[in-house]
Amino acid sequence: MTVNLVKGQKISLKKDSGQVLEKVVMGLGWDPAKAGTSIDLDASCVLFDENKKALDSVWFGQLKSKDGSVVHTGDNLTGEGEGDDERIIVDLTKVPPEAKYLAFTVNSFRGQTFNEVANAFCRLVDANGNLEVARHTLSGGGKHTAMIMAKVYRHGDEWKMAALGDPAEGRTVEDLIPAIAEVL
Repeated sequence: MTVNLVKGQKISLKKDSGQVLEKVVMGLGWDPAKAGTSIDLDASCVLFDENKKALDSVWFGQLKSKDGSVVHTGDNLTGEGEGDDERIIVDLTKVPPEAKYLAFTVNSFRGQTFNEVANAFCRLVDANGNLEVARHTLSGGGKHTAMIMAKVYRHGDEWKMAALGDPAEGRTVEDLIPAIAEVL
C-alpha cells in the first residue's frame, strides 16, 4: 500500500513482513504547466555523513556514486511521457557506512519556477516487485526553482524516509548542498 507523504511525515522502510527494503528507486515525474513549454527538472541524490558533510552526489552531471550504490538512469529534458521521467536507483545494502543521510532533490535547470510545473511527484519504489512504497506530491507550485524533496536516513539498524518538501533556489544540486545540510 502506498503512503501519500506530506511535508515532515516519516515512514519506516521495513516491509509489512518485517524485512527491510534493500533496493529502492526514487522516481520523479512532471508535466509542463502550459502546453508547448519545455521544462527540464532534474532529480538528484546527495550522500551526507552524520555531521551533514556532503560525501558524494548523483545527478545528470555524475550518473553514479563513487561507490556504485546510487545510480541515476539518465536526464530527461522535457518531462514528456507518462510515469517516472527520471529515476535514481539506490542499493541500500551497498551505501557506505559513513553515509547517514541520502537527500533527494529536484531542480529546474532552465530556471523556471514550480508555478510553471504541473503534476510533479517524487516517489519511492521497492525495486523488488516494483511496488510503490511512498509518494510525495509537489503541490501548490511556488516561485522557487528547486525543492529538497525527501531524505532517506539511517535510524539504528534500519532506513527511514522523511518527506521534506523544502523550497530552495538553484539550477543544479551543487547549488543546494548548503541548504540541504540545514534541513537534514
